[in-house]
Amino acid sequence: MIRIGIYGYGNLGRGVEAAIKNSKDTVLVGVFTRRDPSTVKTETNAPVFSANDILSFKDKIDVLVLCGGSATDLPVQTPELAKNFNVVDSFDTHARVLEHFKNVDASAKKGNNVGVISVGWDPGFFSILRLYSNSFLPNGCDYTFWGKGVSQGHSDAIRRIDGVLDAKQYTVPVKKALDAVRSGSNPELTTREKHTRLCYVVAKEGADKARIEKEIKEMPNYFADYDTTVHFISLEELKEKHSGMPHGGHVIRTGATGLGNQYKDMIELTLELDSNPFFTGSILISFARACYRLNKEGHSGCYTAFDIAPKYLIDKEYEEILGHLL
Repeated sequence: MIRIGIYGYGNLGRGVEAAIKNSKDTVLVGVFTRRDPSTVKTETNAPVFSANDILSFKDKIDVLVLCGGSATDLPVQTPELAKNFNVVDSFDTHARVLEHFKNVDASAKKGNNVGVISVGWDPGFFSILRLYSNSFLPNGCDYTFWGKGVSQGHSDAIRRIDGVLDAKQYTVPVKKALDAVRSGSNPELTTREKHTRLCYVVAKEGADKARIEKEIKEMPNYFADYDTTVHFISLEELKEKHSGMPHGGHVIRTGATGLGNQYKDMIELTLELDSNPFFTGSILISFARACYRLNKEGHSGCYTAFDIAPKYLIDKEYEEILGHLL
């Protein structure tokens, strides 16, 4: 059994917890939190420990799955914890992935551990689809649309703003842009033309709402490049109307084959999720399995979804996947 630790216990932590329970080769050692452990109750009654005690579990955990936010948590936590543990995260700030990779790679190699980063569904699953599609249709164009759905990373980034009590952020594809891509016209689209962002924010009593809205709309890597709408609502309305965590998206590659590029081709994958964090949790456990196997083979350093062969992800023997999946 692969012994898993969960570092951080919010929506994603609960998703990882469920994925561990549903996997036949993983077991949850415990949840590690920055909160008072006595105030945290897990869905499976797994033990809860202080994040300050994590190093005392160095020989009791095979892979530590990090469930913090990409804005401020993971850039610090992943490289630091990779010194002592095999780690997996879903870091999703695309513009900073290379920087994050280098930091984790140095730490993981120093500790002779494996760090697997940015393996949610985007980056992660969608990244693999983009790479395959580019390989198969080298003469073509890439398009990725997200939503409509709740972005965990963007919602977390809003909640980190001073004066914000809670928030949900929806990413919404622009239908006109999506229709143009599917028509095969290969449009050139700016970031702003492809998506809008819709924010529902609960401000703390007395907070400066104008400042909060300004900080949201000007936040680099998150909102600055998009048409963003901010609605301030009550906590009751947020819980009543925005308690779910749906998401999804489309990866599309349009291209041409033939000596004269006369044959027009399109690859599209559509993802529809009832629960973003629970699906992401399942992906993280698949890559935790791969992380464990790579380390057992003597590997160390940082890996992404591009580096890991599919056979490392699944809880089946190689002969079985050859016979049933190939």
